[in-house]
Parts: sequence; structure tokens; C-alpha cells
Amino acid sequence: MKHQRFTGKTVVVTGGGSGIGQAIAVGFAAEGAHLAIVELTREKAAETVARIAASNGSADVYPCDVSDHGAMARTMESIREACGRIDILINNAGIAHIGKLENTSEADLDRIYAVNVKGVYNGMHAAIGPMCETGGGVILNLASIASKVGIQDRFAYSMSKGAVLTMTLSVARDYVDRNIRCNCICPARVHTPFVDNYLRENYPGQEDEVFKTLSEYQPIGRMAKPGEIAALALYLCSDDASFITGAAYDIDGGVMNLR
Repeated sequence: MKHQRFTGKTVVVTGGGSGIGQAIAVGFAAEGAHLAIVELTREKAAETVARIAASNGSADVYPCDVSDHGAMARTMESIREACGRIDILINNAGIAHIGKLENTSEADLDRIYAVNVKGVYNGMHAAIGPMCETGGGVILNLASIASKVGIQDRFAYSMSKGAVLTMTLSVARDYVDRNIRCNCICPARVHTPFVDNYLRENYPGQEDEVFKTLSEYQPIGRMAKPGEIAALALYLCSDDASFITGAAYDIDGGVMNLR
């Protein structure tokens, strides 16, 4: 029988409709948590909810644009009212941008900032009060190895993930005495539908070749699987990791230390 480390816990996952967010949501539900999935639309979360329901798990969808401060505040309040508390917040929602400084427009930068930086701020800002009121909680942010090392043609994306890393450290420091742990995960490339769509749109007819090149960037020779990121997320949010806060965990197939 699988561990039930999160029975009775309310877990909020932003961007839980696909990829890493979906794997995280399904993983928490399998271990007894009630999932509050924050997605742009109900339709985007339908597959995740169906997978959770098929395993007799519990999940609700809260349509919301994470970049909208007021909407996120109202959404978190709705979750708190419905569930009584917010135990764990996973800030997973994010978008990508490919380009170096000279071909990153102001609009590109603002778009990335709104979702990847302000979206994380909005989630934490709305959840921190309820967590303090109920005696603590856990926040886990999705950063990237791009927050620690230079990656070609990822100027705006790297900027945003660097901010996620430093926000994580700040919140961990400021709320350690309120029984709130805050960590982040720094993955290398993860094989999600985003990768497949990117290859199809930008390298038609060369998908396999470019996929191989992207995979070999990781010394281990492949991209991560969403479930591998989810497994680390579940550990860091569990009582097994109760002594861990203010940490940025690389899950990178050896990129940071072996390249």
C-alpha cells in the first residue's frame, strides 16, 4: 500500500493542468491530499481531475489567472473557506520564452514577469496569512537550473527563475519562526507536452534530431520525467523533510556538477 503522507491536507497547485503540475497534483492526491488546482480555465484542468477521480482521489478546480493579484487573493480565500485551511502551496504555473537580451522585447519581459515572478508572489502573498493563522504550512516553488547557471537564449526566463529562487530564500528566512517551510526545485529539461509542441512548431521534420540534442544536454543522457519532479516535490512537502527550508534542490541529470 502506498504511503498516505498527506491525508487530511489541502494542497494548492497552480498550473496543475498538465506536465509537471499535473504529475505533482496526481501524486499528492494518491497520498491522500485534497487538491485545489488553480488553472486558467476548468477545461485546462479537466484531464488532471479525471486522473485523480479515476484513482478515487479528491480535487476541485479554481479557474484563475495567477498574474492577477486580486483574483489570486479571492481564489485563495475561496479555497480556505471551502477547505478550512491551506496546508501546502505549490507554485508551479509558468511560461517560457526563448531569446537573448537583444531580441527580448519589453512586452516579452513583462509577460514572463507577470506569470513567472508576480504569479509566484501572488500565490505566496495570498497563502501566507492563512498558513500563519493555522500554525504553519509548506510552500514549494518551481525554479530552474536557469536560476543558477547561464543558459543560451533564455534571458527573460532566467531572470524570472532567478527571482523565484531569491523569493524562496526570503520567505524561508522571514517565516521560519512561524512554522512555515519554503523551498524550491531547480530542474533541468523536463519532457512535457511543452517540449513536444516546441519541437513541432520550430523544428518540423527535425523533431527527433533536436530532441536528442536537448536530451544530451543533461550528462545523464535524457530529460527528466514529470513524475521524477513530482517525487521530489512530495518529499519536500512531507514531514520526512521537516528539517529542510530555504533550500534550492537541483534535479538536473548532472548538469550543475558534471558538465
